[in-house]
Amino acid sequence: MKVVVQRVKSSSVQIDQKIKSEIEMGLLVFIGVCDDDTKSDVEWLVNKILNLRIFNDKQGVMNESLIDVNGEILIISQFTLMALTKKGNRPSYIKSAPHKIAIPLYDHFVEMFKARINDNVKTGVFGANMEIKLVNDGPVTILIDTKNKE
Repeated sequence: MKVVVQRVKSSSVQIDQKIKSEIEMGLLVFIGVCDDDTKSDVEWLVNKILNLRIFNDKQGVMNESLIDVNGEILIISQFTLMALTKKGNRPSYIKSAPHKIAIPLYDHFVEMFKARINDNVKTGVFGANMEIKLVNDGPVTILIDTKNKE
């Protein structure tokens, strides 16, 4: 599983020119699911994201987590994070999980966040063509790959 985590002042997702979800201060998370990912990858990743100390404390030091600042999270599925680009100029998505694997893991990812931070979790629509708007704060952008846990 790969994610791009962005600290944002605000973010929204539109589908068919209608706002599906929007958040204020928090995290915008793009998630790509690999064909060999498991629920344990989801659980590790959720814990890692919730506890990332990337929000400023009173001294202006990145020392607080999403939980500490009571921030919101917008979760967007993005299979293109699984792109392989070693050969040629056309990305290969052969490692991207098929829907029968990706959707349950994506849903589990979302539900784990909801269990921890309840109403502060918003989403796009899995597999939809979405337009994402964001005001990146910092900018702070973190890449996390569950294949690099150790």
